[in-house]
Amino acid sequence: MPSLNRIFVGGNNKTITMFRYSDERFADLQMLRYRLNGFEELSIQQKTLIFYLSKATLYGRDITFDQFGRYNLRIRKMLEAIYTDLTIDHSTADFLALETYLKRVWFSNGIHHHYGCEKFKPGFSRNYLRSIVQQVNPTRLPLRSGETVEQMCGELFPVIFNAGVMPKRVNKTDGEDLVATSACNFYQEVTQEEAESFYRQQKDEYNGGKPISFGLNSTLVKDDDGTIREDVWSASGKYANAIRHIVYWLRKALEVAENRRQAHVIELLIEYYETGKLSVFNDYCIEWVGEHEGRIDFVNGFIEVYGDPLGLKGTWEGIVEYKDLEATRRTKTISNNAQWFEDNSPVDPRFRKKEVKGVVANAINAAMLGGDEYPSTAIGINLPNADWIRAEHGSKSITISNITEAYNKASHGNGFKEEFVIDKETLQLIDKYGDCCDDLHTDLHECLGHGSGQLLPGTDPDALKAYGNTIEEARADLFGLYYIADRKMTELGLLPDGEAYKAQYYSYIMNGLLTQLIRIELGNKIEEAHMRNRALIAHWCYDNGNAISLEKKDGKTFVKITDYEALRTLFATLLAEIQRIKSEGDYEAAKNLVEKYGVEINSDIHNEVLQRYKKLDLAPYKGFINPRMTAVKDENGNIVDVTLDYSESYAQQMLRYSADYATLI
Repeated sequence: MPSLNRIFVGGNNKTITMFRYSDERFADLQMLRYRLNGFEELSIQQKTLIFYLSKATLYGRDITFDQFGRYNLRIRKMLEAIYTDLTIDHSTADFLALETYLKRVWFSNGIHHHYGCEKFKPGFSRNYLRSIVQQVNPTRLPLRSGETVEQMCGELFPVIFNAGVMPKRVNKTDGEDLVATSACNFYQEVTQEEAESFYRQQKDEYNGGKPISFGLNSTLVKDDDGTIREDVWSASGKYANAIRHIVYWLRKALEVAENRRQAHVIELLIEYYETGKLSVFNDYCIEWVGEHEGRIDFVNGFIEVYGDPLGLKGTWEGIVEYKDLEATRRTKTISNNAQWFEDNSPVDPRFRKKEVKGVVANAINAAMLGGDEYPSTAIGINLPNADWIRAEHGSKSITISNITEAYNKASHGNGFKEEFVIDKETLQLIDKYGDCCDDLHTDLHECLGHGSGQLLPGTDPDALKAYGNTIEEARADLFGLYYIADRKMTELGLLPDGEAYKAQYYSYIMNGLLTQLIRIELGNKIEEAHMRNRALIAHWCYDNGNAISLEKKDGKTFVKITDYEALRTLFATLLAEIQRIKSEGDYEAAKNLVEKYGVEINSDIHNEVLQRYKKLDLAPYKGFINPRMTAVKDENGNIVDVTLDYSESYAQQMLRYSADYATLI
């Protein structure tokens, strides 16, 4: 049942509505809601800009589904037709299992787990699905021209039910063909060797000046004659219909931009979408980094490369945001001291930036989530990803205040910390300092960690290949862990005292060694880059010093930190090595480090953690339901207000999005 946290007053009409942070649960997931704090204080121009940008964000949804698997859209639409068919009995165990399966497909933008990447196991049979799909009016099914229902089932059922067909969305198992064994839809009929050779040749032949992100916005395809080519994602290429809808709303946003530079950012994004030129994407990134006067901002496009086993292809994502003016004071303090942090970093001086440029950091409220940022979203973002742009023009970082607020409200008092923290004293430490330290570590990670350091001249930014994402996340995490214990934190007023950092140290190591295992099925290895990063750091520090121990109490395993200062020294040592690996492009060292410390799991500890967690009856993963925005217009069609509705259920929202923002097939 949804849990009522408080009454929320929303909108200019001051209507009192019930606001719930926590909503329904299914499978291993719990849905949350986030408030748009201070939205009613924005000007009508700012609200209208958010409304238009939100439309542009929601129209990218089908792209993400297709990127995550070539059959995802057809499977989703088939299941939605069944789910909304009133002639089918909705009370049977099979139908309820199908409902859960569909909700997981919605959540993960496809048939593979959003975090672990393994394919879902349906709780209903092949015969059941065949029997009910035949009851649905064929005009409501995603049938191709001339295709029968039986032919559709023949194509889709093996993908759903056969464990050996497309078992993992992203496979990073060392020694395997990562392209051929990954179900993501970035490559068609090509091998890993062919893909790497294709982009290596592109880089070798490129003489256009500034580096571009080869492969970021295209599907790599091998034709029947053996020719390998790129199918570019643009308004005239692949995903054209979705992109044209996005561009339409970006043009509407252009009309109400807060300032000229913000308008130019939108113009460049439109040009990039229309041409598909990665050189224009560079121009857009540079202009986007430089625009920080407006209160409204957004991310929209093919951005993060975690969904590609080779770390090249950008998954479509979107977020609309506005500054949280109070919380931004914290991030401004950090960014204003960026040069001090860089100069005092424990890494080799060769790998430090002599001049830190353009570090812009804001705490923001999310206003709309889309694509790979929905329903599950990050709590912080640092962009752009191109190292040379970071070095020459800087970076822009955000921490998402209202998302963090929702997580915190949902987690307080659920018994998790009491089960896994070693003693009362440490628990009190975390209760006292945990929230502020989590926020600060996120700020340090996003605002400074990702933007710190530099590649040596001639180092290929893609040299670390499949290990690059893990190494980069470890680098940013270690930067934050090292500095959160520095007395500079109290001098700047970012932490109340010199003891606070211990809460973050304990929570981080406990997560890396133990509690993040709740998100992994017994017998599996660690696959996701962020989880590999945390395991790498925790296990390396455990193996290479005496600051951490694992102790048994009443038959349960607990983390004990015996020397916090020594642990900080270990973080510094590992940060120096991780930065060296990235700066020099040392692939073998990256591979050895990740494979040794970030992949394998002790099965006995894993089983114990899962059993302890199961007794708490909690959902290990959280996602978010967006507010529903409605434009209020006067008799002339002008927007005079934008209202917010927080009452939409998860299924209602997903079905509305599938109906209103469908653009592909």
